[in-house]
Amino acid sequence: MDVRPHSPVVVTLRLCLYALFAGLLALAAARAHGPATVAAALGTGAVFAWGVLSPATHRSQRAAAVWLAALCAAWLVLLALSPDALWAAFPLYFLQLHLLPVRWSLPAVGATAGAAIAGFIGHGERLTAGAFIGPLLGAGVAVATVLGYEALYRESERRRELIEELVATRAELADAERTAGTLAERERLAREIHDTLAQGLSSIQLLLRAAQRALPDGSPAAAHIEQARATAQDNLAEARRFVHALTPPGLERGSLAGALERLGSGVAAPPEVRFTVSGTPAELPTPYEVALLRIAQSALGNTLRHARAHRAEITLSFMDTAVALDVVDDGAGFDPGAEHTAARPGRTVDGGFGLPAMRARAEALGGTFAVESAPGQGTAVAVTLPYPDSGGGA
Repeated sequence: MDVRPHSPVVVTLRLCLYALFAGLLALAAARAHGPATVAAALGTGAVFAWGVLSPATHRSQRAAAVWLAALCAAWLVLLALSPDALWAAFPLYFLQLHLLPVRWSLPAVGATAGAAIAGFIGHGERLTAGAFIGPLLGAGVAVATVLGYEALYRESERRRELIEELVATRAELADAERTAGTLAERERLAREIHDTLAQGLSSIQLLLRAAQRALPDGSPAAAHIEQARATAQDNLAEARRFVHALTPPGLERGSLAGALERLGSGVAAPPEVRFTVSGTPAELPTPYEVALLRIAQSALGNTLRHARAHRAEITLSFMDTAVALDVVDDGAGFDPGAEHTAARPGRTVDGGFGLPAMRARAEALGGTFAVESAPGQGTAVAVTLPYPDSGGGA
């Protein structure tokens, strides 16, 4: 009858409640002393059956309340004719608590208990403590049972929603970890191809060119060396295409400077992020661009999460023999000396691995990494990478 959702257990208990009410009405009719009492019991049963079987009482809370009022009225008539109708008050308590809001159900239960006691007294039955305690105790048990179940049901729903949220969050974290792993593997493959295959093919080309120049004119080996050099050139171009395809998304749409500028402009103020380029931009190897972009992302991420800064500056400087990246903010700052005070070596105080990872990236390319900060005085992250031996910034 209740229009609110409930579990199958409650549906089963409600059917048992209906059976109890029907059985008590049958008891009152069986112990009746006249046809009027039998008719009143049958009339109450008919009203009860109509409400149970009517679709309207299942769909509308208003229709259910009207049916409950008619059922209580029929029960009052039966109570006026037979003291045995007193026992039917117990299932009525549960119906009232299920079908009415709490502000109406509690007064209805109290009125039903009072009517049951008054009806028992009105029939001239011998007054006993049970005549008063029985209806009141039954009302108390019904209220405690229904309200207790409602509280458990709400708690169960909250836990179910929490579990669903945790499952969804775990799936999102798994997707994020897979994405991060994919990007890391792309970077590793690009670096390995560039540092081994591409560099090796480039060296082969240089050696073949030197051998070609050393051959005497008309040497039969010249054609074979030229073919080998052309093959090495084609494979070098293919390796560079692989490196480009594995380049991080931030570098796919242009230069490192463009990627850093997009990184700064993508931050919603505060802090206000400004990007500047110093010196004459030069083409950098892919591992250099990847390392500088990742270091800038990590440093700016630390600024956003921890610094509470108003302004931040990203500066990319092209010098004669090296390229430098500086990320500076005016935030809360910290004590760089406390970087390794956590229980695990290399772990930062806040539980992350940002600074060690940035330092490892810089040192892997023969560069330097420095952090300058103090509590309340902002933070400056500086990275310097020397140009490759093949040429100053070429």
